[in-house]
Amino acid sequence: MPLSIPERRFAPHSPALCLALAPLFVLVALASPSLAQPADPVALSVAYRVEADVTYLEADGYESKLDLYVPRAPGEPRSTLLYIHGGGWVGGTKEGASMLFLPYLAAGWAVVNVEYRLARTALAPAAVEDVRCALRWVQSNADRYNLDPERIVASGHSAGGHLALLAGMLPASAGFDRRCPAAAVGTEAGRTDAAEPEMPVAAIVNWFGITDVRDLLEGENAKTYAVAWFGSMPDRMELARRLSPLTWVRDGLPPVLTIHGDADDIVPHQHGVRLHEALRAAGATSELVTVPGGSHGGFTVPEYQTAFRAIWQFLDEHVLVSPSGGP
Repeated sequence: MPLSIPERRFAPHSPALCLALAPLFVLVALASPSLAQPADPVALSVAYRVEADVTYLEADGYESKLDLYVPRAPGEPRSTLLYIHGGGWVGGTKEGASMLFLPYLAAGWAVVNVEYRLARTALAPAAVEDVRCALRWVQSNADRYNLDPERIVASGHSAGGHLALLAGMLPASAGFDRRCPAAAVGTEAGRTDAAEPEMPVAAIVNWFGITDVRDLLEGENAKTYAVAWFGSMPDRMELARRLSPLTWVRDGLPPVLTIHGDADDIVPHQHGVRLHEALRAAGATSELVTVPGGSHGGFTVPEYQTAFRAIWQFLDEHVLVSPSGGP
């Protein structure tokens, strides 16, 4: 049965763990027991086709690209992870984060691994525009890749967690979707005067993402990566407010699961706590998994295993499965 408590805390584990095995544990221990999966790493290696570097947006002289990991086996449209890498909006690559979504591949999901414009290419809000456009692209191309548009889960680590939250929480009226290529509406492809479409996701899995961007621009929690994302723009605090997931909390949002270490010195644990409390107060569905002593990621293998057990229970409860019972 899914856990019903709104917040979970890990039990402590021995530090004598062999962290060198971390890349391997995902193939067995983290896969959802309710979902079919390849029997071994060899089966997993041939179960997917990969379509790399697909351009989903051209802006500021830059082609924003994504990689698709699509199951080869025919069947019902697949649950799909929209994964967004971290790096403080100033660094990171989609390729460098590819090990982090292996549990979803082991469980038979499709994965869309997204890159976006970093600060060296375009300052805020470019990264937010990009992930919204990536979501638009996935929904528009779902039939082509056998993806289920009603079972898209947005996820990411750190800045990727922040971007995953905004991908799933922003309404079209926020105005961050206007650079996205539009599908044909009535006449020809391209922009029209029609209202931007809403782009709902089924759930959000937030790994220690930023929820109050203003908190990282000024004061005791100020971080150089956040300052670099905004540069010297005069209205940065107002834009930071609009780019904060806390600003968009309301009833009717997709279910949100947050995983955060309480010793995180890069993104304070309070960011996860405040989001969780605000969502619950608004009537939205939220769960918080706290890792005692956990820093900015780098958890032990048992801690990651505990986190993924919580993720699978959360997704089993809130994300529909196909009629055949598969992912």
